[in-house]
Amino acid sequence: MSTISIQGLTKRYPRVTALEGLSVEVPEGVCGLVGANGAGKSTLIKILLGLTPATSGTATVLGDDIHTAATAIRRNIGYMPEHDCLPPDASAAEFVMHLARMSGLPVDAARQRTADTLRHVGMYEERYRPMGGYSTGMKQRVKLAQALVHDPRMVFLDEPTNGLDPTGRDEMLDLIRKVHTRFGISVLVTSHLLGELERTSDHVVVIDGGRLLRSESTGNLTSQTHTLVLEVLDPAGGTDATETARKALAERDLSPRASGDLLYVPVTGPDTFDLIRDTVSAQGLGLVRLQRDRHRIAEIFGEPAAREGSAGDGDDH
Repeated sequence: MSTISIQGLTKRYPRVTALEGLSVEVPEGVCGLVGANGAGKSTLIKILLGLTPATSGTATVLGDDIHTAATAIRRNIGYMPEHDCLPPDASAAEFVMHLARMSGLPVDAARQRTADTLRHVGMYEERYRPMGGYSTGMKQRVKLAQALVHDPRMVFLDEPTNGLDPTGRDEMLDLIRKVHTRFGISVLVTSHLLGELERTSDHVVVIDGGRLLRSESTGNLTSQTHTLVLEVLDPAGGTDATETARKALAERDLSPRASGDLLYVPVTGPDTFDLIRDTVSAQGLGLVRLQRDRHRIAEIFGEPAAREGSAGDGDDH
């Protein structure tokens, strides 16, 4: 079932076309909307929320038409904007409760929902501090909280990891995933970082210059390759196990490629698994991992991706 259905959506400004004949179906779950800065992601979200009109085409969000039911759409959607928009003198509790009340919740329900939502995003202990003193990560969590406080059916998250350090980014991605898995809320999350969407999304929509490049499940995009990923160790504690294995596999014409502590070996036939196992064992090495590698989304769309130390889940052998 689609949460969003878009047909021929176009948005033109005097000197630029932000969207050009975009047609795509967005399924339930967590959908990543990816594209470079200026690809049309934020424009699309504003059109879907009824905040800016489309030049042509149409779309429905949770069954409501963007042209005739924008108010109903905004009632059912939580929106986390990309840019900092928090009043610095207000506390998180005041701000989130105010928006809960604006959504129609009674005072007691709004107060309880505010506390529960701030606890969920990890801001409960800091909820009474003025937001002007918050770090970027804390501000992003409050923005997520205000998008969730009225218990929407779906949330739109526009670049939610902007400005975060690696730890803060990982924590935000975990929160986004839990929005769906724990509360059953569908998510449309935009990013220009493909690796984020790979670990968070069930489905990925890629746009460039306002046009659709690809729309596919993450599982299909990261399907197994014809390469095995191999990790070995020396039971005696030696530090050159990977190089020893590489040389031995090369002598068997298996064309291994080293990347950090991992070896990548092309599958040349049904006996490749057994040949690798026997070769490694003959060197007195232990086999830590032997599995099929998976594509990375960045590779599929032609972007450089760091391979060192990375391998997706596969069929262990």
